[in-house]
Amino acid sequence: MIRYLTVLFFLFTTYSSLAQIIDNNPAYQSNRDGYMRSDTTKIGEGETLIKLSEETFFHDYKVIDYKMDTTYVDTSLTVEKSYKMNYLRKDNFELMAFANQGQTFNNLAYTFNNYSLYPKIGARAQHFNYFEVEDIKYYYVPTPTTELMYLKGLEQGQVLSAMFTFNLSRQFNASISYKGMRSLGNYRHALSAHGNARVTMSYHTKNKRYYIRGHLAAQGLNNDQNGGLTDESVFNFETKDTNFKDRNRLVTNFTDAKNTLRGNRYFIEQDYKLWRKSDTTRIIDSELKIGYIFNYEGKHYQYTQDAAAIEIFGNSFTSSIDDKVEYVKLFNEAFVSLNSPFVLGEVKFKVNFFDYNYSYKSIVITPEVTIPSFLNGNAIAVGGEWQTKLKKFNFNADVSTVISGNLHGYSGLASAQFVQDSLFTVKATAFATSKAPNFNFMLFQSDYIAYNWQNNFDNIITNNLTVEFDSEKWVYASVQTTNITNYTYFDAPLENEQTKPVQASEAVNYFKFVVGKEFKFGNFALDNKILYQKVVNGNDIFRVPDFITRNTLYYQNYIFKGKPLYIQTGITFSYFSKYYMNSYNPVISEFNLQNDREYGAFPMLDLFVNFRVKTLRVFLKLEHFNASFASKSEYYSAPLNPYRDLKIRFGLVWNFFI
Repeated sequence: MIRYLTVLFFLFTTYSSLAQIIDNNPAYQSNRDGYMRSDTTKIGEGETLIKLSEETFFHDYKVIDYKMDTTYVDTSLTVEKSYKMNYLRKDNFELMAFANQGQTFNNLAYTFNNYSLYPKIGARAQHFNYFEVEDIKYYYVPTPTTELMYLKGLEQGQVLSAMFTFNLSRQFNASISYKGMRSLGNYRHALSAHGNARVTMSYHTKNKRYYIRGHLAAQGLNNDQNGGLTDESVFNFETKDTNFKDRNRLVTNFTDAKNTLRGNRYFIEQDYKLWRKSDTTRIIDSELKIGYIFNYEGKHYQYTQDAAAIEIFGNSFTSSIDDKVEYVKLFNEAFVSLNSPFVLGEVKFKVNFFDYNYSYKSIVITPEVTIPSFLNGNAIAVGGEWQTKLKKFNFNADVSTVISGNLHGYSGLASAQFVQDSLFTVKATAFATSKAPNFNFMLFQSDYIAYNWQNNFDNIITNNLTVEFDSEKWVYASVQTTNITNYTYFDAPLENEQTKPVQASEAVNYFKFVVGKEFKFGNFALDNKILYQKVVNGNDIFRVPDFITRNTLYYQNYIFKGKPLYIQTGITFSYFSKYYMNSYNPVISEFNLQNDREYGAFPMLDLFVNFRVKTLRVFLKLEHFNASFASKSEYYSAPLNPYRDLKIRFGLVWNFFI
């Protein structure tokens, strides 16, 4: 199936591009996220305007996210693009990648912006490349548009991401997207093989009274697990023994384990305007609409191992391991919305029904306890939203609470934003949530005896306040303070024992400050991002480095006569301070605490050359080149899991406009 989808995408992209590229158009600017917008006259570096006819312009190629925020198809080349040139296509400033792409990430910092009422399946380490509802993009384009992304794998593999979007009319747009990845890696038994297929559609009637959008997503993420290096291999790695320059010679704890995450989702959102009245004398049109959201999703997480590693994970019921859990959820929400000057914006009332089934294949009976095979139930929640814009201020509020069912909890969010033209933006956001821990904290079964538990934990209560100041002229800065009551985590295993889920008796108080600024000196630029964080209370259970930094010095300019080629070249320095980094556990696909050793305080230097020719952007990087001349190898992504050595990476992104 994957093979056929890949061929289909290449057939779509064989059309010749008729786009005319016009550089330095004063109507567009590349913002911090790399998208183009038309609310300023400042000229961004390396921007392009695609004009297909006298009636089709760059800003007609729209990208719409889950919250209905709109950006545009972007063919510019910025330093932010090189940060996102990875298999996630996200800036991983707060993440520490494992040696092979497609493996998991260790969190160096945390951002609390998920105020959902309901728990998830767990296995968080396997979800980094999983497209949730919030990650799906919808498109509104006047002509068929294709984007291809390629990234070389670390060993015998590559990433290919392709998107094709088209319109059947002004009212109907659709897209087909697929991201496939395979990478063998340099260490034993570290193969990653992922596939993410998405199909989207959006439609509205000519009078725009009825609107519908939806998507289908089918995903499969497979990762071999080697348990990290043995103690002897750790010594050979750190002492830079020349006999082990070939990392495949280093012995790993096992070579027969794998975990897999598969998921299928069906999502529909629609609304109908019962009444609408436009008045040119009013800032806000009046309208009353009803709507409905449907989300059905099934996930399967599995861990298999040919021979039980009892010396690492303890005794087992069977000689081989085959752990499997299935999670099915159904979410329905109905709402009525009034947009009117009488409520100073839009007011929405909503009610939703959530049904879940989290199940294993059997009941586990031990002399101490009997572990059931499933958790199932439902919950009904009600809530409301309010949003408005008053001159230069934007206000938003969203509250929900569970009123009946097997779960209980609440969530509330309020934000205020002040926009001073294109000079700066100030935004303050506060939210509070109370919800059950993820299901794998509450119930887990495994063929490993120690990895069977059932818990009745209290709700996790999170209170967060974030203030952001964003200005290209001055600085970007954000301050976040978070208080977590009943924080739930996987503890450090005691001697001859295994990790267990634990709910903290003390509250966690977490403070994070981020500042970023780019300085330009002619064709040279220095881009800086610095993060300072402190766990004021609970630092023995909530572990993060105090300091993270990334600094990029680069040169950018057009070269050759007629400016056919735009180039960026420079060096990036990354660093985080030492701390007791969390350890990765492949059985549960989670990170747990460890108290044996601090990791960090090693610099990572990357040399890069990026260039753009029309709508083609090419990225070349000499990654972690200082690893070759370091006196010792002490760079790790997690205990027993080294970070990658010097690597040459190649990638490209290419847009076609038909």
